[in-house]
Amino acid sequence: MAAVASTNPSQLLPLELVDKCIGSRIHIVMKNDKEIVGTLLGFDDFLFLCVSEITPEGRRITKLDQILLNGNNITMLIPGGEGPEV
Repeated sequence: MAAVASTNPSQLLPLELVDKCIGSRIHIVMKNDKEIVGTLLGFDDFLFLCVSEITPEGRRITKLDQILLNGNNITMLIPGGEGPEV
């Protein structure tokens, strides 16, 4: 019996789900309570993320071209997230 590749996100490993998010919008919650929304460009095994078109959410909005985030400082990744409502 041949194994069939599943596209159900609930059956993917965490890094597989992040890999499927490359090129799409992602909402990132950091440990210091900062929230960032941008387009995921890539990542490595330690979950260092390269994100472009950044718009940190909150009271002060700053637009950045590109940023590299340390995986140790990331609390949550939300694929397709648009960030919190202000």
